Amino acid sequence: MSSTTTADLLPAPVRQPNAVVLSYSELLKAVRAEGLLERRVGFYVTVFSALVTLLAGTWVGFAVIGDSWFQLIIAAALGVICTQLSFLAHEAGHRQIFASRRANDWSARLLATSVAGISYSWWEQKHGAHHNHPNVISKDPDIKTNALVFHTEAAEKRQGRFSFLTRKQGWFFFPLLMLLGISLQIDSIRYVFGRSKVAHRWIEIPILVVRLSLLPALAFTFLPLGMAFAFIGVQIVVFGFYMGASFAPNHKGMPVLPADSRVDFFSRQVLTSRNISGGRFMDILLGGLNRQAEHHLFPDMARPQLHRAAVIVRRYCDKHGIPYTETTLLASYGIIVRYLNEVGLSAGRHFECPMATVTRRY
Repeated sequence: MSSTTTADLLPAPVRQPNAVVLSYSELLKAVRAEGLLERRVGFYVTVFSALVTLLAGTWVGFAVIGDSWFQLIIAAALGVICTQLSFLAHEAGHRQIFASRRANDWSARLLATSVAGISYSWWEQKHGAHHNHPNVISKDPDIKTNALVFHTEAAEKRQGRFSFLTRKQGWFFFPLLMLLGISLQIDSIRYVFGRSKVAHRWIEIPILVVRLSLLPALAFTFLPLGMAFAFIGVQIVVFGFYMGASFAPNHKGMPVLPADSRVDFFSRQVLTSRNISGGRFMDILLGGLNRQAEHHLFPDMARPQLHRAAVIVRRYCDKHGIPYTETTLLASYGIIVRYLNEVGLSAGRHFECPMATVTRRY
């Protein structure tokens, strides 16, 4: 849900650019000539309308089902729909939907806070840093060390009671995703109530408070105590797992760059990104995140255009000998689990950047 655009990420001019650096300018001209940077507002209106209709339907189901454990199906459906609406917030934050920056920003802010219970201001600064420095140690917040470590440099520092988790962290990856939803909401609350400067703080705070209070209020008002706890738990677990399982395949297990690396924009975005095959079905399931290389190269490109851009990007990568990674969703999860376990087992060894052999070429 970052406000980063293609223009924001254009590489800084250099005196003697190499062929790869120049290729991004050529690539940008090619996708623009194909009309792939044009807005597709109709598509997003249709998707939003369908999701709102489904959301209304779940609450009708909630009212009709009443005191029944079938309410957990409603809770799971709410988790899925909230994630799908969060994809739209992410796309609005990237200015993929409207021509107006203001319309995009407010759409993203209202969707993120009122549907996902996440501060748009918090997500914007975090996600913007990720797009500028994907998989760069100390610069990409998405590989910041928390419960999991994503590179051997961090694994070396893990000692004591955390060392067992680190050695086996790949197996804990999916269970931990179930906690992501509540983690995102807690981080958002800490951010908007913290001392940092927060854009539109006094708009986000009341919306977040209402959103995070309303679901428990409805559950505990209309459902028995145990069922209410289960309802809230299922909704937040499904939401967090779906979000995490959608974003994780994009970069986890891909090459990691040291903080002082100097890699051109085109190479950095493609080499650290993984696309997920599966066609239009996967476009819907993952909200366009399956076309990750294209999304990073053209962050303001509308979702329906990404599959056409992928053909052009792959051709440019072949031309310049840059690895273009695409695999299935299940295979990507296997790669992530193995990678995390390998990083954990490498604790204590000398750190050698996985990008070293690649970046020496540029």
